[in-house]
Amino acid sequence: MTGPVLPDRPAPPAGASPPVESSGPGDFGDRRDVGGSRAPGDVRDPGDLGELARPGGPLDRLVAEGLRTVGTGGVWSVGDADGVRGRGRSGALGRGPWATREMDHDTVFDLASLTKIVALWPCAGALRQAGRLPLDRPLADYWPAAARHPVGAVTARQLLTHTAGMPLRTRFAELYGDDPAAIRAGVLAAPLHRPPGAAVEYTDRAAVLLGHLVEDLAGAPLDRLAARQVWQPLGMTDTRYGPLAPDTARRTAPTEYERTADGILCGTVHDPSARLLGGVSGNAGTFSTARDLERFLTALLPPPAGLPWGEPWITESLRVHTGGLAPARGLSWLCAAGTDPAVGTFVHYGFTGTGIWVSRRRGRWALLLTNKVHYDRDFQPLTDLRNAFRRAVLG
Repeated sequence: MTGPVLPDRPAPPAGASPPVESSGPGDFGDRRDVGGSRAPGDVRDPGDLGELARPGGPLDRLVAEGLRTVGTGGVWSVGDADGVRGRGRSGALGRGPWATREMDHDTVFDLASLTKIVALWPCAGALRQAGRLPLDRPLADYWPAAARHPVGAVTARQLLTHTAGMPLRTRFAELYGDDPAAIRAGVLAAPLHRPPGAAVEYTDRAAVLLGHLVEDLAGAPLDRLAARQVWQPLGMTDTRYGPLAPDTARRTAPTEYERTADGILCGTVHDPSARLLGGVSGNAGTFSTARDLERFLTALLPPPAGLPWGEPWITESLRVHTGGLAPARGLSWLCAAGTDPAVGTFVHYGFTGTGIWVSRRRGRWALLLTNKVHYDRDFQPLTDLRNAFRRAVLG
């Protein structure tokens, strides 16, 4: 067994189309994978992590073959509380000018909805642990901006679990224009889609609203909060909101052709809602590398002393908070489909093609980063690969 490795404007492609706002049912940022049902308490032993993750071993072959089917390059890592136990990479950064550059663990990816985990969730946790973010009081009770609006009846827990009943799609440009202040006002004033607590319905609006709440309570913008409370303490030196500097953009995996930019986005956030908000939002906007995410995930098993969002926030978050509603969710995290929620295997995806998993019961974490949208939006092959990867590592 190997020991743990400590974490240390071109023309559009043929057939490309401008990205659209997508945060309704089936948004790939939180798409439910289909992994098969399990009997309660059925936990398959995936085997020794070191053997699974050895160079040329089962995981290496599974991901390399899967990525060829998916039609994209990517990187993967798995580990435990001691750090990285194995990693691999396959393919090029993209087509055209990116075709000669290989994927690596220093490749920068647009994380898309993983922003909800690596920026918004820990910053909310820091406020929670400081006694400044009550999870079950209506927002209007302590946030003046929410008073006299439908969202005033919503709680922070409902925002974190996507049970707030907010509209399912953002449609910011269509509804509010391109002024960030008007978008914020529109999100606050929008009627609810259904009564809070009635259903689990993934929507970026919940994260956008929670991001504004966190910023107001903390008195600082989200990018500054995340850098100070999350990324700097963990040594995540490549993690930041965009747009990225030219030297960093050169090692960034490109995403999609964007009509308004007349080119393929690379170092500018792919998510159109986050772009309208200046690139910094609770729902999307962060860029990171596999090496940085390795540090982040390792810190969940268990967290280093002194993190303002460590324990008990992590333990509180990584359990089911949605009662009998489906799909089962923790706080920000989703219970992996095809697993018994009681087992505690949690996941979050990003629309661009990114994904991370953690299981405290197993004492393991995993990541698989691609830029699938650079090639097409046929996500089923990637969903199949993700399911197989999760089963192999976490059962």
